[in-house]
Amino acid sequence: MSPRPRRSYDQYCSAARALDAVGDRWTLLIVRELLAGPRRYTDLHADLPGVSTDVLASRLKDMEREGLTTRRRLPPPGAAYVYELTERGAGLLPVLEALGAWGAAELGERRPTDAVRAHWAALPLRRALRQAGAGEGTVEVHLEEGTFHVRAGDAEDGPVYGDGPAPGEPDARLTLDAVTCAAVCRGELGLRRAVREGRAGVTGEGTAAKALREP
Repeated sequence: MSPRPRRSYDQYCSAARALDAVGDRWTLLIVRELLAGPRRYTDLHADLPGVSTDVLASRLKDMEREGLTTRRRLPPPGAAYVYELTERGAGLLPVLEALGAWGAAELGERRPTDAVRAHWAALPLRRALRQAGAGEGTVEVHLEEGTFHVRAGDAEDGPVYGDGPAPGEPDARLTLDAVTCAAVCRGELGLRRAVREGRAGVTGEGTAAKALREP
């Protein structure tokens, strides 16, 4: 099958050029998933509910062509292909963070048809952790939907977040229920206030834990 023709706005504008590369539906959400590090195709498909296999395959090819991702084969015994962000692709982190902050007010209440994954809260909680002065460490987050860990500070290299418990001892462990997490993600509730009011639990003695316990 011949490659999909490259579409362009044909405008001499940096925003238009950026949208030429990442403006297709699903592209930025694929970046969101790959901020967790290398992912297999099947893992990406599982965490992008609603995308067809054909569209996902097409977007991944487009992203590789644009220099946003690479594909490599894991050594045995894995022997599976994984996709990962290039330096250029990882540079979209502040774009996704700004987009998420802009869209926080659009969240509203969760709809019955809305899918949810625990790690989708990673970027909003990362923003909330910075606002709380949580420092540079790793925070392990426990939600009703599952557990993930997120790097609170600058992420110049390596994954920004990951599924499951943090490797090693985290800077803090944070526990939130669904209502509290949604309020934090919408920007209606700060993490310090959530801890102070008993709506979130925090354990640990690292910088993040101490910052979250400050009055």
